Amino acid sequence: MEVYSKFIILALLAESIVEKLKIIYENGKFNINKMLALAICCAITVFTGSDLFGLLGINFNMPIIGQLFTGVLISRGAGTFHDLVKRLEE
Repeated sequence: MEVYSKFIILALLAESIVEKLKIIYENGKFNINKMLALAICCAITVFTGSDLFGLLGINFNMPIIGQLFTGVLISRGAGTFHDLVKRLEE
């Protein structure tokens, strides 16, 4: 994978994290359902060892970080995840 593609992926990750945090904390209070969805997705990716970033050649110093970030992306929903994969294929 070309170097600039990795930076694009990391930028998309950063955007996903910020958007997820905005959804979790809205109108001055925490949305427990969104927090639970994030926790479940992160648990699934850690317990299964799923790491999208590792598959793309982006390796973190600690493998669990890639797994947690994969959980963040998955927690955004199937549509968002599908759009990300579609962008990567282009």
